[in-house]
Amino acid sequence: MPASLCLIIATFLWGSSFVALKYAIEFYDPTFVIFFRMLITLITSLFFWRWVKRFSYRKGDWKFLLTMSLAEPCLYFLFEGFALQNTSASQAGVLVSCLPLLIALLAFYILKERLSKAILTGFTLCISGSILLTIYSPSSVHASNPVLGNFVEFLAMICAAYYSVSIKYLSGRYSPFTLIALQGVSGSLFFAPFLLFNELPVIHNSNALLNILYLGTVVTFGAYGLYNYALTKVSVLTAASFSNLIPIFSLLLSAILLGERLNSAQWLSISIVFAGIIISQKHKSPPIPTSTEIQNV
Repeated sequence: MPASLCLIIATFLWGSSFVALKYAIEFYDPTFVIFFRMLITLITSLFFWRWVKRFSYRKGDWKFLLTMSLAEPCLYFLFEGFALQNTSASQAGVLVSCLPLLIALLAFYILKERLSKAILTGFTLCISGSILLTIYSPSSVHASNPVLGNFVEFLAMICAAYYSVSIKYLSGRYSPFTLIALQGVSGSLFFAPFLLFNELPVIHNSNALLNILYLGTVVTFGAYGLYNYALTKVSVLTAASFSNLIPIFSLLLSAILLGERLNSAQWLSISIVFAGIIISQKHKSPPIPTSTEIQNV
């Protein structure tokens, strides 16, 4: 499957995850939601054990495996769950526009990725389109403390940026299923203690539970699996440009499922983002540095 198609599908699934997570935490504590999402991911990964065990460990990888797991899913989901308690799903989705710039900075420092004219032009268009999309999108009433929520969502984006760069470094030696299974293990262990400080719900909501199941299976294995696979084929900066599709897919899903209409300014913003993504595809990725080169940074 072409890397660009993998990235489009992945961002579509991530766009839907904001809505699913927002709905789930309206009935359950975020740590409850995320723990069971990670536990479902861990259990599901056992059915793909044949591919999970395909990896070639290299000396020094443990540093990236450990810090990557801490960044995402641990801190990322903790920040995102808290953010969505205070801001709307649409505002959180728009903040994803910060992700390409954060990835670019980390990739330049860790992977020695150079910022070509194509990627700079593409990023400029993507970010401009995302800003316009924010300005011309209607406000939401589902945000009790948007300033705090948006700040915490930005912290989540920093974690996501580090995760993406780490995945790029490890992707040549570890299968996407291996890295997903690692997420399931680390996320389950990290969020399990939080359950001791929160009362388990007595009354359950079937729709919220289905959303948790969707997040733990379709989103984790679909979005993360396709994204991790795509990073073995393209530059991490090229992949990062696709993240600007996430808020767009969130809006399109709202239009299709909820009957909301997009105005002309929103359609123009969407066109600008797509133009930026197309231009960014001309960026060429340099060879992935060796572990020795990274340790000397």
